[in-house]
Amino acid sequence: MMHPDTEVRFISAEIGYGVVAKKLIPKGTITWVQDELDHVYNPEDVETMSSFAREMLDKYTFRNSKGNFVLCWDISKYVNHSFRSNCLSTAYDFEIAIRDIQKDEELTDDYGYLNVTEEFKAKDEGTSRTTVYPDDLLNFHEDWDRHLQEAFLQLNKIPQPLKILISAEVQQEIKQVLDGERKMKSILNCYYSEK
Repeated sequence: MMHPDTEVRFISAEIGYGVVAKKLIPKGTITWVQDELDHVYNPEDVETMSSFAREMLDKYTFRNSKGNFVLCWDISKYVNHSFRSNCLSTAYDFEIAIRDIQKDEELTDDYGYLNVTEEFKAKDEGTSRTTVYPDDLLNFHEDWDRHLQEAFLQLNKIPQPLKILISAEVQQEIKQVLDGERKMKSILNCYYSEK
């Protein structure tokens, strides 16, 4: 489920629609949680689907660490890619804002950690990266972990309307991370390889 202070808006002819903040979303805010309404498809089931269904799944899903395709039931499927994303996925089945997201700003993910099945050229944003690759998690997880660790420090300092969707077990683990009793799980735990 996407954060309640967001909505879908038309971004541009090139990009199409995206998810935009209706008000300030501070760094450390949980922006999305995988919940029980999201539909998870295993690769074997996807192979039996029509070409249209497979095309839609390729466009609107991400692959989890088990290789399953996750189709979000709400507006989260409209979150676009950016090499300068303001949200990052965690190994805890939620995403977090890694910097303040201003009112009317688009929420973005780096698709490099979403286990894309094929590389693709993305919009040039003036970064050293111009292509998203299936193995980006292997190459960039340390940088993403640094951003996540900084954002994690804010988790209990700001309102978290999506916290109710996080299991008690995961909440306890996050508390232990924040209390210094255990290390935060690396985003690398999200990686899936077909090999």
